[in-house]
Amino acid sequence: MVIDRGRVISPGRVNLLGEHVDYNDGVVLPAAIDRYINIHFHRTTDKSVTLYARDLGEECSFDPRQLANKTALDGSPLPGWAMYPAGVIWNLLNYDLPVEGFSADLHSDIPIGAGLSSSAAVEVGFAVVCEALGGWELDRMTLARICQEAEHEYVGVNCGLMDQFASACGVANHIVMLDTRSLLFRPVPLPSDTGIVIADSTLRRTLVNSAYNERRIDCEQAVAHFRKGDPSIRALRDLAPEWFYTAEGELPPGVYRHALHVVEEIARVDEAIRLLENNDAEGFGRLMFETHRSLRDLYEVSIPELDILVESAAGLEGCLGARLTGAGFGGCTVNLVYKEHIDNFVARLGEVYTAKTGLQAQIFATMPSKGAHLS
Repeated sequence: MVIDRGRVISPGRVNLLGEHVDYNDGVVLPAAIDRYINIHFHRTTDKSVTLYARDLGEECSFDPRQLANKTALDGSPLPGWAMYPAGVIWNLLNYDLPVEGFSADLHSDIPIGAGLSSSAAVEVGFAVVCEALGGWELDRMTLARICQEAEHEYVGVNCGLMDQFASACGVANHIVMLDTRSLLFRPVPLPSDTGIVIADSTLRRTLVNSAYNERRIDCEQAVAHFRKGDPSIRALRDLAPEWFYTAEGELPPGVYRHALHVVEEIARVDEAIRLLENNDAEGFGRLMFETHRSLRDLYEVSIPELDILVESAAGLEGCLGARLTGAGFGGCTVNLVYKEHIDNFVARLGEVYTAKTGLQAQIFATMPSKGAHLS
């Protein structure tokens, strides 16, 4: 179906379990959330694209067929925020998919820079806009992969697939399991009497790029150690915890700790899926706490403020689990809370966090939502 104007809503995402396993061929458990990039668009008579970022008060126009040099129509460099939709359009054309001229107004209620994948939501949202105007249709996994490629090759960020996948393939009231090796995915229900609460520490992530690269190198070093004995080992996904434990003392301590988090986290996700399928909210929450301890002590990507949010949440009525979510070094925690206690939990967690840190956290309840779509 071809349309001339409309609105696309494209959700952010939160990862419930499976942190830092996506680049180790692991399984992740993200959910699209009911915080969105909203894009109002209409077809234009020329072939140019004009974008207005309402939250920034900035406008940018470009020719889709002249994007290789990353410049606007006036010859100036594309602003950073416009690189994401421009990159998607550039990559859609690489796939010989038609892109029509259009004008779009976008605004967001996803906290920017908090680890909730606002950039992936922008990418997927504009892919859906182009799809609607162009009259073509792709399956949502293919759409997500095209958006990921755009971020790699145009924006220059070597992200995993999980963010675009969650924004494209989200299912209401469900976590969506993604096997990052096979790309098989399926929805898993969130326990019916629970909701998700996100607590934004308001501290923006620092050291993420350098630490991310260091952790990836450590994981690769651990894989190389095991591959000497078994050339079939491709990633930490291939190592059961009991096998990995044999490398203690053989790997540098930092390499061992960091890779141990990944190996045990992959095993936790396997257990978590079984618990979710049995509607075991308490068991799943226990694994969330375990993951936070592992991210803090083994992977070493937490900060005191995130620890305070998790420790404070653990002491509040109705909280089943809490952990930092995303890359770490700032950003958000994700909490699983019984629905009947959510309002009080949100209020009390904010009070405790402010009392302990002097900071005002942004805390809000959310539920798993449908992936990007016309609305």
